[in-house]
Amino acid sequence: MDVKDIFSYDWSYLLPEFIILGFATVLSLLDLFAGKRLGKQVIGWLSLVGVVLAAVFVFANESSLDKPYSYMADMIRIDSYGNAFKLLFLAGTAFALLLSLSYLKQREVEHQGEYYYLLLTALLGAMVMASSADLITLFVGLELLSLSSYVLVGLRKKSLHSNESAFKYVVTGSIATAVTLFGMSYVYGLTGTTHVYEIAGRLAEASMAGYSFLVYMAFVFLAVGLAFKISAVPNHMWAPDVYQGAPTPVTAFLAVVSKAAGFALLFRLLLVSFLYVTDGVSSRFFFEQGSFYLGLMAALSMIVGNTMAMRQTNVKRMMAYSGIAQAGYLLVSFVPPTTLFFSQAIFYLFGYLLVSFGAFAVIMVVSREQQSEDLKGFAGLYHRSPAMAIAMTIFLLSLAGIPVTAGFFGKFYLFMGSLAQENYWLSATMIITSVISYYYYFGIIRQMYMRPGTSEAPLPVPKGIWAFVLVMAVATVFFGAFPGLVTDYVQAHFNPSFDFGNMLPPSFQ
Repeated sequence: MDVKDIFSYDWSYLLPEFIILGFATVLSLLDLFAGKRLGKQVIGWLSLVGVVLAAVFVFANESSLDKPYSYMADMIRIDSYGNAFKLLFLAGTAFALLLSLSYLKQREVEHQGEYYYLLLTALLGAMVMASSADLITLFVGLELLSLSSYVLVGLRKKSLHSNESAFKYVVTGSIATAVTLFGMSYVYGLTGTTHVYEIAGRLAEASMAGYSFLVYMAFVFLAVGLAFKISAVPNHMWAPDVYQGAPTPVTAFLAVVSKAAGFALLFRLLLVSFLYVTDGVSSRFFFEQGSFYLGLMAALSMIVGNTMAMRQTNVKRMMAYSGIAQAGYLLVSFVPPTTLFFSQAIFYLFGYLLVSFGAFAVIMVVSREQQSEDLKGFAGLYHRSPAMAIAMTIFLLSLAGIPVTAGFFGKFYLFMGSLAQENYWLSATMIITSVISYYYYFGIIRQMYMRPGTSEAPLPVPKGIWAFVLVMAVATVFFGAFPGLVTDYVQAHFNPSFDFGNMLPPSFQ
């Protein structure tokens, strides 16, 4: 490996990260020295400008990138895999900022300047996670995202729910971090390196040398620790309390951006590091035992998430359990992965991005007017605001996987991939739990159309939120009707070409 000095790198490929870091730094200084004169809304709009500018450079990177470009002995790797996830993170953060501009007018969050640049630092952590090829940078990105999220959840300082949820988030997050680090220590002890791609070969050697049990232990600890970030079983119980106590735009951010970052880390770390592990005969650990463990996590997440959601009366807690189930569905693409799993996972996350932010925008408007997050607050919504009710119906149908919505094709692709791998038990679990989910999704629809509300007065909806919800609803239906526009684009421009047969050495095939 050639040794480079700091001036020999082409730093233009890191411009998206530098832009987010620069905007977060400058905005924190502006808030400190000119916050009262400048106005918090200006800081919000400037944050949005930074996110859009970073997205432009991600597209520019992808158009000029012929092969992965690495920095600092390949600790940071700029490639199609990372760029695709970065666009999801940037879109999710932009949507969260748009919701926040309206939400913060309620004055529930006193330190609004901090709110905006904490979103940017959380975004930066997610972007570092997506481009990391080393355990050290992976962990740095993970902690930057996590620490920023802890503070964001607790920014409603006068709310007991917010205080409680932030405390629980920190405690459970610390435990999950310790479990993840414990798994990483096993990996480092077995391989003597922190580089993900070097780990792959050395773990295979360690397994064949008789340390297969320790390799399996490392996999289990990493999978359990990282399950926290995607809110999957067994590290899922933080989600309902945190979703309920956090400001609604932060809840949407955690549901989409933080979850997508967790999957970016999970895919890169577990898929690459454990890909070559074998028992020395013909078995490939990741495609057999490892995938079974992840399949078990997926099935339990789908079952627990959907069954527990049926009992909820708080709509944000219900969405939290729904998110646990969605994590289970997305894990199906990983059990074991096919050559199309990347485009399938990106499409699912893209559809979930549209639906989640649209649904949380409606929840934000209704709960603000009702001064309650109870499901009964949606009673009679169709008579008070038909547009909001119809849009919310579209989002719920997409989450349930009803045609023609983006959510339907997201689940359909995962279901067909599972059938192709002959995972019939997991495919059956997907179908059964999806049917169970109809109960609580249609429970909200029943409230909106068939239950009388406490008032017949028109629901006050800010124009910006009304336009945002309309765009999300139309996009959900449009990409549900033409899913190939996303999957074909991803395969043509962002597909990292995971050919699992060719990734294995001849002796392991």
